[in-house]
Amino acid sequence: MEQGAARERATERPSPPFGDATGAVRPEPARPESARTASLRPEPPHTESVRVPEQTRGTEPGRGPEHARGEHTHGEPADPGPRTVRRHSVRGQILEALRTALVGGELRPGEVYSAPVLAERFGVSATPVREAMQRLAVEGAVEVVPNRGFRVTVRTPRELAELAEVRALIEVPVMLRLARTVPAARWAELRPLAEATATAAAQGDRAHYAETDRAFHRAVLSLAGNEQLLAVADDLHRRSQWPLISAPALRHGDLVADAAEHTALLDALIAQDLTVVQTLVREHFTGSEC
Repeated sequence: MEQGAARERATERPSPPFGDATGAVRPEPARPESARTASLRPEPPHTESVRVPEQTRGTEPGRGPEHARGEHTHGEPADPGPRTVRRHSVRGQILEALRTALVGGELRPGEVYSAPVLAERFGVSATPVREAMQRLAVEGAVEVVPNRGFRVTVRTPRELAELAEVRALIEVPVMLRLARTVPAARWAELRPLAEATATAAAQGDRAHYAETDRAFHRAVLSLAGNEQLLAVADDLHRRSQWPLISAPALRHGDLVADAAEHTALLDALIAQDLTVVQTLVREHFTGSEC
């Protein structure tokens, strides 16, 4: 009897782990290869110096907010769309910081500054500081003093007058041509840039005013569609802004007056008043040197 019971138990079918009402065996669904190996994939290293801005995308039906932000989750194909990766060199950051210090009067005309001392101030090695200062020497903002460092150049009234003359020779004809061809609506779009210069001037922020002033002029000249013109004009504009000859407190009124000329220039361009455009541009160059 025991042997018969054993044979009977041996012939019984085990209960299927995923059986249905009929007792049929349903095989376990195969998981995608990506789902089986997701836990084995190392996470990409986190890099502080590389910023990947979020992509602006609409959310598709059935896709969560992480897809709208362009994020990728394991088990899905990576988004093939382009990403913008911004990398700023240390030298470039130091160069902009030095330019701001020059315009703001922190680096005084006639004074000599050593690269190691400036490097300690910025918390970097001396090499990117020297490279940035060499660039400023090419631009005429400083001059090399052997075995000492760099001396901030002192602009003479003659040099500033020459810069104003060259800027006028280049930009006045361009402005007059644009006044005849650019529609009024396009000029109106530049008002926020003019207002930004007025805000910086009212606050007495010389460095920020210099930045917004160049941004306004670049936006105007960009309508000519000439990249070489933009590069030359911007270089001349920057040279005319450094270094300060008088104390920043004495220049507050000049900044406010300069900023007001931006709005007046837009009004003249919209009205296609060529005489006023020419007068404003020439006076603006002369006044911005004071």
